[in-house]
Amino acid sequence: MNRVHSLLVALVLLAGSARAAAPGLPGLQTPFANLRPAASFRLGNTADWVAITPDAVWVGATGPFSVQRIDPKTNRLTDKVELPGEPCAGLAVGFGALWVPVCGDHPGLARIDLATRRLTGVTPLPSVMAEAGITAGGDSLWLPLDARGTLGRLDPKTGRLRQTISLAAGSFNPLFAAGVVWVTGFDTGQLSAVDAATGELLGATAVGPHPRFLIAGAGAVWTLNQEDGTVSRVTIEDRRLAATIPLGLPGHGGDIAFGGGRLFVTLSGVPLTTVRVADNRPLRQWVGRGGDSLRVGHGAVWLTDYDGGTVGRYPLAAIRP
Repeated sequence: MNRVHSLLVALVLLAGSARAAAPGLPGLQTPFANLRPAASFRLGNTADWVAITPDAVWVGATGPFSVQRIDPKTNRLTDKVELPGEPCAGLAVGFGALWVPVCGDHPGLARIDLATRRLTGVTPLPSVMAEAGITAGGDSLWLPLDARGTLGRLDPKTGRLRQTISLAAGSFNPLFAAGVVWVTGFDTGQLSAVDAATGELLGATAVGPHPRFLIAGAGAVWTLNQEDGTVSRVTIEDRRLAATIPLGLPGHGGDIAFGGGRLFVTLSGVPLTTVRVADNRPLRQWVGRGGDSLRVGHGAVWLTDYDGGTVGRYPLAAIRP
């Protein structure tokens, strides 16, 4: 999940950033080249954002702007749905559709019908913030509307704005889980909880600095904190910070996923890190070219190489400690 151009990345590396000096946990590292995908798919100039459905894997791409469908039964690319702008702020599955916020001259929310695999409409939006997100849950779609912390609740049938919820400024990335919309506060270092039935703000929990991407699993919400490269574990039941896990992965972009009792974290240059959730223990890191977004489904981790424009299928059984 990274829109930084290669030139900018190179300048940062030359400047000697902390991440370039010693990324990750050296004692747990192994070359990423040793982890071979069962299948790999070339999508375009870049590949970013992954969504899982019961019969498919969808991935965003540029060159052209699109979302593309992989059939996990056959390991074939079956569909390419072109978009009117860049898929720049996540993918969400719900209400029979794949929902894609698009950036560009005409920002909006694209709807792809999962049955026909066609673009069936684009709801215009005042703006779409890159690296933000969208989630589907309850009876609504939820996405940030501005940098001031306005969370929008949209009717999936009409695209009409049902409700706005005021959160702290810099609250960008939502996730629906257990009847709650959880939103990371990049500027505040907090995880906000919004009742998905009423839109009421239930409270906020302090997590690590600059939390961005998040996932739910094992009775918790997990945030990837971009400033210090930690992961925070917040219990769903009582919204308590239960653990902070150092992974040494600070930096822009990245992603986090859950499956099979493990967390999977990615960042460009450290494509994959595994954490055992039973004891919050980091298990292994694979370092090298690749990484940036991922999801778990169909018995595998689906991991993009943003700059390479590819997504790889890595069977869970092959990702051993």
